[in-house]
Amino acid sequence: MKQLQPVYFALDFPSGEEALAFLDENGLEGIPVKVGMELFYREGADMIKALKERNHSIFLDLKLHDIPVTVERAMRNLAGLGVDVVNVHAQGGAEMMRSAVRGLEDGSEERPVLLAVTILTSSDQQMMEEELLLREQLMDVVRHYTELAKKSGVDGVVCSVHEADLVKNIEMLALTPGIRLEEGQSHDQKRVATPEFARLKGSDSIVVGRAIRDSKNPLGTYNKIKEAFSNEITHS
Repeated sequence: MKQLQPVYFALDFPSGEEALAFLDENGLEGIPVKVGMELFYREGADMIKALKERNHSIFLDLKLHDIPVTVERAMRNLAGLGVDVVNVHAQGGAEMMRSAVRGLEDGSEERPVLLAVTILTSSDQQMMEEELLLREQLMDVVRHYTELAKKSGVDGVVCSVHEADLVKNIEMLALTPGIRLEEGQSHDQKRVATPEFARLKGSDSIVVGRAIRDSKNPLGTYNKIKEAFSNEITHS
């Protein structure tokens, strides 16, 4: 199985041309990146190929959620792209998650890390209760989804930093988005935290987008975040 990287830069750009130009112009060659729906649905496999040629480790963040057979076939295809990390929604259930594992194993010699999304960082307790009709406490839902993912053969989960220690107690990998620098804004994410707090809570990996993309010195900011999270000294 492939491995998680400590820090992924979210390539939240409208086009592949803009994403690659940003990486090139700011000295970000070879850093781990996250490719989400916006970019992948526009550029497709060509984007993954271009990033692999530039030696980027790739987290393909598509959050699959469908019937088991569809997810299994989709994962077989995604594994063939050579990406390092993929994910599904834990709400799809145990059978769907087991099918995702089978698809990845069938589609690659060294299968990607498989993560299950618990509760999106744009959600909170009120939204869960009023819109999703989930009456349990948010932490209890995350715990249940994490335990279900583990029983289904999934490697880890995507959760907020605030649930990372819970996930680690279940002995699963924890990848946490919603990372901001101390002076940053939360935007549309409600459960956010700093890289330092993510490290203290036990996160294995973090995803950072706006803080790097909107920085006047993206490489310096990336190194600052990596240093704060991994507690290692880096230089831009």
